[in-house]
Amino acid sequence: MKALLLSAYDADSHRRWRQGLVAQLEAIDWSVLTLPPRHFRWRIRGSGLSWGFSGRAELRRDYNLLVATSMVDLASLRGFLPHLARLPTLVYFHENQFAYPTSQRQSDSVEPRIVNLYTALCADRLAFNSEFNRRTFLAGAGDLLQRLPDHVPPGLVAQLRDKSAILPVPLEDHCFVTRGAAAAGGRLTLLWNHRWEYDKGPERLLRALQHFVRYRIPFQLHVVGRQFRRVPAEFEQIRALLQAHDALGAWGFQQREADYRQLLASADAVVSTAVHDFQGLAVMEAVAAGCHPLVPQRQAYPEWFGGERCYASLPDDSEGEAEALALAIRDLALRKQRGDLQPPVDMAPLGWRRWRQRYRQVLQTLAA
Repeated sequence: MKALLLSAYDADSHRRWRQGLVAQLEAIDWSVLTLPPRHFRWRIRGSGLSWGFSGRAELRRDYNLLVATSMVDLASLRGFLPHLARLPTLVYFHENQFAYPTSQRQSDSVEPRIVNLYTALCADRLAFNSEFNRRTFLAGAGDLLQRLPDHVPPGLVAQLRDKSAILPVPLEDHCFVTRGAAAAGGRLTLLWNHRWEYDKGPERLLRALQHFVRYRIPFQLHVVGRQFRRVPAEFEQIRALLQAHDALGAWGFQQREADYRQLLASADAVVSTAVHDFQGLAVMEAVAAGCHPLVPQRQAYPEWFGGERCYASLPDDSEGEAEALALAIRDLALRKQRGDLQPPVDMAPLGWRRWRQRYRQVLQTLAA
């Protein structure tokens, strides 16, 4: 079977997914085209134009299947290259524009949502990386369709739901680390491993730390993750607070993967303060390495870890949520001192070994 794979905004998690797909389903003859993860608004609207007139030979070969991310403007691409419209098509949603928070620097435009909707309607099959992602997409699409003025065909949301499935980005074998039993005592070691951007809630992390240091419990925090040209101001405040309490661990993006893996394998817990996480791959791989999840009870987290392991989610009350996280950190630190930490979460069900066959079945059925 020959398949064309299009990733129109090839950010870290998108690249990891499509590389895993190609490596795990090696019986498929893949042709892969990507576009760089920059100029988001242009990429989601212009990918059809960019590829439609690129003259790339890969776009004109004979295939049995097309796999595209939701960032691809599939409707336009099929118009520019009509032969692609004859291919059975799977669209993969790493995120959806209906539930993606808008930064203060962005205008709230409906166009990315329209592109998401049209791309989904063009596809024969949809796959979402979490039930949270699917649920918010369907709810957002339904709300948008209700607000359109006239001539909106009925039953579109039902059609989208019926052709959708959940296929998370699976974890590779090297993510799974077996640890021995944790010894009682010692200071708590925390890890925050996200993109340094507004949607990962740095202001919530800062407020939680300001609450937690009042307990006078020794701790260490590694703050790592990819940084961009604009870094939220809260990070410098976080660094100063950690230095003042002798709690600063690793800081900034880890250039060597071995160093990053060592942090995952040595930390007691991984912290998330994210305002959005459609799957939470960075948290998942930390938990697979033995970290305890300290995550809000929202987005996809309860799906993977159970609501009882999550701290209270208060999206509209950052102060209250910060207090809830500080209490969760305190409780974990005290449990470590007593030597009665909970067993780590079993992440094996989210590895490629468990999901390889499901991916294969979906693609083979679609191509047939």
